[in-house]
Amino acid sequence: MNKIQREGLKEAILSLAALKGTGTPVSMARRYGISTRTIKRMVRELRREGHNIWYSIHRRTYVLD
Repeated sequence: MNKIQREGLKEAILSLAALKGTGTPVSMARRYGISTRTIKRMVRELRREGHNIWYSIHRRTYVLD
């Protein structure tokens, strides 16, 4: 995955998290054809960039505050 693809996927994660529609990390990984570990790494990067993104166990999705 190149830098442009990576940034596009991070934007998609943010957009879906704002709508509370990412699904689980496993389902996201399957949807985008990457590993669960990569999804979690990207979420960590988004947090370091200042985004308040967290996983809701009850909703089974990432949420953006």
